[in-house]
Amino acid sequence: MSDTVTTPAPLTAKDFVTDQEVRWCPGCGDYSILAQVQKVMPTLGIPRENIVIVSGIGCSSRFPYYMNTYGMHSIHGRATAVASGLKAARPELSVWIVTGDGDGLSIGGNHTIHLLRRNFDVNVLLFNNQIYGLTKGQYSPTSEEHKVTKSTPFGSIDHPFNPLALAMGADASFIARTMDRDPKHLQAMLIRSQEHKGASFLEIYQNCNIFNDGAFEIFTEKKTKPDEVLFLEQGKPLIFGATQNKGIKLDGFKPVIVDLAEGASTDDLWVHDEKDFYKAQILIRMFDDPRLEGHLPRPFGVFYETERACYEDSMTMQIDEVIAKRGKGDLDKLLRGNETWVIAPSAP
Repeated sequence: MSDTVTTPAPLTAKDFVTDQEVRWCPGCGDYSILAQVQKVMPTLGIPRENIVIVSGIGCSSRFPYYMNTYGMHSIHGRATAVASGLKAARPELSVWIVTGDGDGLSIGGNHTIHLLRRNFDVNVLLFNNQIYGLTKGQYSPTSEEHKVTKSTPFGSIDHPFNPLALAMGADASFIARTMDRDPKHLQAMLIRSQEHKGASFLEIYQNCNIFNDGAFEIFTEKKTKPDEVLFLEQGKPLIFGATQNKGIKLDGFKPVIVDLAEGASTDDLWVHDEKDFYKAQILIRMFDDPRLEGHLPRPFGVFYETERACYEDSMTMQIDEVIAKRGKGDLDKLLRGNETWVIAPSAP
């Protein structure tokens, strides 16, 4: 009998591809996101049987069908609730939540904020295309003001959500933004999300080329991207521009653009610190309408990261402590309760 131990072959992106036909519209940004997730997964060192993709309802929520892992296509807005229960019951699993701006911020908004404040160790991938795509083009919680859609024929009068501001308000312990058309940056943000111990919230700008084509074009196209996108790097000054000729400095609490080609010094620029809670809130509010003159660039990268106890760990610790003090419970006794009564037979 041989004592040789066979080492399993390393996983590749193909190992995470299923036999299901990918059924998104040709040109949809979801294809790029799926490809980057499949490329990143083998590098994480997590067995496929320990990975779970949980989704809600929407175009993005077809994701579990295309990932050769465990998965659940749940109900509208409830992916975060289902994932919370799963992580509480099986804390050793790597749980990924795929949701959209409608699914995660409208009907599912309440579940999203509570998952973030509880800090389950899960990864939330929020695909933001600023539209309801699956139901054929209605405005969503992130659609810009005056947006003309099938449900707002005269223009939306709603004020849109800033998803990262919502996450910050819910005390998310990891907040980041990326885009479908920058594969390398998307991969880097996926890896950072998984490395974080706690609830990671990653907003992904995703183009819906059928119902909201070009919504993020100013941030993704070569001609405009250098002047409109500010990539955040830990410990580095905030610099952008086609020739890296512009920077951001703080005037009190107000970010302002300075021209490095006209005498401004890099020594005066804002240096990014992912651990700075107060500056993260300023960065997140750099959310100007790019159509307005004098607007600030849109930041991409990790805005904020902090350490905080995870819900599933605290729950397990509490249960262990109670069992140590009081022993294992008796479910039957619990259901019977401490108060009983007898119904006397009625008199003849």
